[in-house]
Amino acid sequence: MPNKKKKGTKRKNADESKGNGSIAVSSGSSSTVSQPKASNRIAKALEEGIQDVEGLLRRPNAPRRSFSAPPDDACIQKIRESLPSDLASHTGHVHKKKPRPFREKKRFIFGLGAFIGVLLAVLFAKPPQVDNSMWEVMLEAMDNSDWVEDIRGVLPSGLLNEAKRMEAASKGTTLKGDPFSAGIALAKEGVTAKHPVVMVPGVISTGLESWSTGETCALPYFRKRLWGSWNMMRAMLLDKTCWMDQLKLDLHTGLDPSSGGKIRAAQGFDAADFFITGYWIWSKIIENLAAIGYDPNNMLSAAYDWRLAYGNNEARDHYFSKLKMYIEYSVKFNEGKKAVITGHSMGAQVIFWFMKWVESPLGGNGGPTWVNDHIDSFINISGSMLGTPKAIAALLSGEMKDTAQLNAFSVYGLEKFLSKQERADLLRSFPGIASMLPKGGDAVWGNETWAPDDIDPETGEERSGEASYGSFINFRPENTETGDNLGLRNLSLAASFDYLMQHTPHSFHRMLATNYSHGVAHTAADVEANNHNPAKWINPLEVSLPHAPDMKIYCLYGVGKPTERGYWYTEDSTPGAQVPIEKAPAEEKCPCMNSSQAIPKEFPWKRPTWIDNTVNIPDMNVDHGVRMGEGDGTVSLISTGYMCVKGWTIPRYNPANVSVITYEMLDQPDRFDIRGGPSTADHVDVLGRAELNEFILRIAAGESIPTKIISRIKEIAERVHIS
Repeated sequence: MPNKKKKGTKRKNADESKGNGSIAVSSGSSSTVSQPKASNRIAKALEEGIQDVEGLLRRPNAPRRSFSAPPDDACIQKIRESLPSDLASHTGHVHKKKPRPFREKKRFIFGLGAFIGVLLAVLFAKPPQVDNSMWEVMLEAMDNSDWVEDIRGVLPSGLLNEAKRMEAASKGTTLKGDPFSAGIALAKEGVTAKHPVVMVPGVISTGLESWSTGETCALPYFRKRLWGSWNMMRAMLLDKTCWMDQLKLDLHTGLDPSSGGKIRAAQGFDAADFFITGYWIWSKIIENLAAIGYDPNNMLSAAYDWRLAYGNNEARDHYFSKLKMYIEYSVKFNEGKKAVITGHSMGAQVIFWFMKWVESPLGGNGGPTWVNDHIDSFINISGSMLGTPKAIAALLSGEMKDTAQLNAFSVYGLEKFLSKQERADLLRSFPGIASMLPKGGDAVWGNETWAPDDIDPETGEERSGEASYGSFINFRPENTETGDNLGLRNLSLAASFDYLMQHTPHSFHRMLATNYSHGVAHTAADVEANNHNPAKWINPLEVSLPHAPDMKIYCLYGVGKPTERGYWYTEDSTPGAQVPIEKAPAEEKCPCMNSSQAIPKEFPWKRPTWIDNTVNIPDMNVDHGVRMGEGDGTVSLISTGYMCVKGWTIPRYNPANVSVITYEMLDQPDRFDIRGGPSTADHVDVLGRAELNEFILRIAAGESIPTKIISRIKEIAERVHIS
């Protein structure tokens, strides 16, 4: 009875609401404003009443005295039809809530979490009653099972890493990828610090600080990094013009710009341990060296301004003089133990140049035995000894694989923020970048139809014709818009240099001619003459190693990762698209250290050119206009490996028969680690590879490492046209 009374009250309220609704609708204009609210209230009340009726009619034991026939939907529909049309439209059937799928229910989620927890407990918590042999057998069986691998494939990487640490902790060990892991493991073996260690970072690795004062836009950035920090990101996004003006060097002197910008390399271990917060570079090597006893008294991070030509690093910052003094000091105060000097990427080229400079009367004037007396080992980590092909693309059009393979939306955003021309102009103002241009010409990199590395790394089959790597810059047979290709033909690497000259200003030509050389010395007499020419010191194919028979060279580099080897380009064929470039002055006055160099031919006009990212040829490893070959992801195998396995076995390049040991590392990245993990061989991330860290520590401790070659570099080296 109470329920009936309650429902009757609801029906009464509904009738009253209906009546009130009629009055509200028929009232004057002043009541029209309140009509929607009144209608909503009426509709709600009517809906409740109809629901009550539906409930009564559908109850299995409901009294039937008031109805002469069984209730059905027709009865309910008549009630709805009796309502005014404007109110009936507000009512409708009540929809039942759809049940949630079982996998979304709390019981399922709780059960899954409990299952994973129990599984981890079984895997990584060793029961005391199970002996070691039984535990190892059980773990091995579970590791080899498919279902465990499936679970690993879907679990978060953080959970897997924590599980690995739990297992390692139960065994009293550390993971290879953990901080200090290599150093701690070797320290337990009794490996300790012996030789002083000098670390020379690679290109773009060193942070650059602003020391600009006075009336410049960079005053708010004083002593803040405009390269290699979050301040760089902020300046790029919010003050791009100022950021570029500060970083650019003077196009004619290669030194600080006349606008007043003053950028200097950061110093100390902080200069190159991290690029930005969270992105390590040399940090892991520093940590592991510290674990076996190294500290600032016997270890140095020799940071430098990588924008400058090598000679200008000495002229402006006295970089090589300071490096010479530190090595002499470290040898003297470490009981005469000679130094181990380690260079990565461009840093290996800097070390090679330093070894020529330090003994030459034109440089450090240390005498012919200085290197042998002060340097125990030169560790060459992924050194671009013969340059890298991507340097040509970067200087020609401001592009490389990383930009050419972006999607259309990203390309649009990048062009709006920092266009290809802006990137090219910025890089051309950095003479240090030009030091990484490929060396050796067609003798090393091949001609239009053939190249030494035309060997499939897996099958050993020969590539030929259009599939050859010898054709470095390629063009489509014809331009789809105009029907011709502007008379362009595919270019070898040597011809690509001429093409680069056609698209760069005269100041760039002069900088190249006065600081660098890219040829080959085929006789001992040529090598001896080049030893006295600072412009040749960058090229190991034109000068010899120092007379240091007691020194050892270790070449450690990665293989097995697709690396830029050639490009497909296109030119703007629009009529009038040619633009002028800087001409040579009437009276050439070279302010550089070697003004006797001939200035290249001048090309006063150019057509805009860029990588043709519409070209995709899977059979030729062409992806978005970039031809991929063998290497470490940045530097080609020819550059990292040729001098190590063949070039320095030729007597004119190594008259003192310096020992050269090569160790190749296969790229085996961890799929859950964004940096590749402890087994990566990527050009930069290899600095965190556990194996590499172990070798550096052993060499610094006075030990040696084995030789290991897994690529086809020996076959490739024999095909190079140098003997």
